[in-house]
Formats: sequence, C-alpha cells, structure tokens
Amino acid sequence: MDSHNDLLGELAGDAALERADFIRQAAEQLHKFLDHHRDRIASIGGLTLIDEEPDYLSIAPDLTFRSRSRYLDDTTGEWVSETEVIESSSELVELYNSADIYAAFAEAAREAAGLPPEPTAEGDLYETAGIAPDETVSLGEDPYAAAADSWAAGQPISLTEDDDESAARRLYDLALEYQERSQRNEARLLEDFESASAGLISVIGDLVIVDDEDERLMLTAAGTFRAEVIPEDAEETWRTLDGADELVEFYDPTDVFGDLADALAEAFPSVAPELERAGATAAGTDAEEVESGGDDKAEPEDEDDGADAAGAAGATDEGEDPDKDEDEPRA
Repeated sequence: MDSHNDLLGELAGDAALERADFIRQAAEQLHKFLDHHRDRIASIGGLTLIDEEPDYLSIAPDLTFRSRSRYLDDTTGEWVSETEVIESSSELVELYNSADIYAAFAEAAREAAGLPPEPTAEGDLYETAGIAPDETVSLGEDPYAAAADSWAAGQPISLTEDDDESAARRLYDLALEYQERSQRNEARLLEDFESASAGLISVIGDLVIVDDEDERLMLTAAGTFRAEVIPEDAEETWRTLDGADELVEFYDPTDVFGDLADALAEAFPSVAPELERAGATAAGTDAEEVESGGDDKAEPEDEDDGADAAGAAGATDEGEDPDKDEDEPRA
C-alpha cells in the first residue's frame, strides 16, 4: 500500500511541477510579446480584448490589464461582479488560457483597424487568395495552411507604424503567430507529461479527471489523455479529442494538471494529507457554528415574547381602554 501511495505522490508532484513550469513558460512568452509591442500598445491607447458579459479584459497603455469576474455569493445568493488590476504576465496566465489571450489580441486589433474578419476555409478565403472555387490546385499536406499562406503573401509586406491601423495590423499578425506558438507549446507540454507519467499511471490504471454532462477527461493506463466534449456549436453531439493538438483546443494544461492533482487527492487522500486535515478542520468548525447558532437563536425570541407580555400587562394595569378616543368630550 505504501508503494502504491508513493507512486501516486510522485504523480501528483510531477503534475504540480509541470503546471508551475507551464505557467512560467507561458508568462515569459507573454511578457516578450507585450514588451515587443510596448510602444505600439501605448500609441494605440490600449485595447479592449474581451467584452462579453460577464467577461471583460482590457490592456492599458502601461501594459497593465483590467479584468472583471462574476461569481455567486453564497451568503446573499446574488451575483457579484468584481474588477481587478492585473500587473504581471504570470498572474494573467493563471486566469486565462494563453491561446485565448493571443486570439483576443488578434480579434481586438482587427476590430480596431476596421479590417474584415479573418479568412476561413470557405469561399471568401479562395476569393481573397485569387483562387477560383472550382479550380483544383495542389496545396501540399495542409490545404488550409497553404491557402492561408497564399492569402498572407498577398498582403502588404512593408507597413508603417505611424498610424493606428498599421500598428493594429502588425499587432494582429503577431498575435496569431503567438497563438499558434502557444498552442504548440501547450500540446508539447501535455505530450511530455504523458511520457513522464506513463510508468506511474500504468500501475494505478485509468483515472477519471473530469466527468460532467458535457465533458469527460481521463488519464488512461496507457499514459495518454483521452477526452470527449460537446462543443458549444453542436447540440448533444460528442466529439472525441485525439491527441494533444486537439486537446489544447478545449483545455488549458494549467487546468488539466490542477484537476488531475485534485482527482488524485480525492481518490487517494493519503497523497495530500494537508488537504484532508483542512477539510476535517472546516467540517468541525461548521458543526460548532451550527450548534452555537441554534442556542443563540432561542434567546432573542424569548426576550421579545417577554417584552410583548410586559407591555400588555402594563397597559392593563393602567386601566387604559385601547378603543377609547382621547378626543372624546367628558360628560
């Protein structure tokens, strides 16, 4: 049993280390991106990256971020919105998926510049790239990537940075590049973890990480992540995610490693005794509050009842008639 728990402890420890390493790498990459565009962002005056109720994220000219979060207050039962200032890249990547951050930069830059939506693999891409819809061409292993490269090659290469539109266009292109790079890094990180943990998870067997109505994620005994999700644009249609490249489209490795550690701690409490002790302490505190709260509740009611009774008795002793009109003339 001890050997089994040791293996689980090593797996949980590796997951925590990989998560910390991912956050460090993602923060460094984001810091380089922001530092490279420091002057451009200042010239533009900042950008609103996300503005979808209740989510909001913007970057100020000084490269600090403003984020708005919304949560349900357990005490009042009401939704509460909070806005906070995020000053460091490491703090931001703790809250947001790096790929989503770069995608938000790209979309915000295009919108600020008044550029058309990003070309897709449909007719607008072929039209922009100068390819007839019925024309058959050989575009290599990835037709979409080749067509996108063809479209990009037709764009102006020399761009000035003296106006908002040029700066936004250059910022948009770089944001897309970093988004792709971030996704590749995330996929590689998951693959590295699969290789490192294969010998440990093979002893434990399949481990369910998330099992919700619209998503299922597990680490299999073969040492690979396996996931099924229902995309937002597909009603009741499950999609199987094959490989790390598809997994990072829906999952942030930070969340994957954190949820994995939580699943291990729940399945094998001995690997995280500090969490078990904290849960027991919290349960004991709640029990004491409930017990003391029940004793205190009766006292004010008794006092109020006594005061009401005393008031009624006083009115009777004084002989007052509550139905008598004080303004009635004496006989």
